[in-house]
Amino acid sequence: MEGLKAKGITVREIPDWGNYLRDEWISHFASHLNAQEKRDIYLKDGRRFCGYLWHVFSYETKACLEEQQADRAFDEEQKWSCYVFFQDQDDAYLLENSQSLRAEDFPDGEDIYVVNKKFSWTYMKTHENGHLGPYFSRKE
Repeated sequence: MEGLKAKGITVREIPDWGNYLRDEWISHFASHLNAQEKRDIYLKDGRRFCGYLWHVFSYETKACLEEQQADRAFDEEQKWSCYVFFQDQDDAYLLENSQSLRAEDFPDGEDIYVVNKKFSWTYMKTHENGHLGPYFSRKE
């Protein structure tokens, strides 16, 4: 996140918000799935942390852009304020003044989720770099 600060983006750590943001993400981007469908795509693993949220897209249950199209859509999106959270961490970040935020600012090989404060769009990179993702989608 230090590189983002160098770009003039305000980065505020939000301790213990990861689980809350993952649950909010599910309510906005996976609400079309019933409990069995969520189990079928391993969205939740039954423990403290979720399964992989990006399975909503890799199992093709929701429309999205993938790979370079996802990166391009994210780069072109208005990003005044957004949350960044991770698959397996409880801490999250609030980014403000984040118009210069780009897909390339996030490392490969880690499950990273970005969503605007209204949860009207989401972008994610997966640990399956070069195989699955990145993904970009809008809430319908």
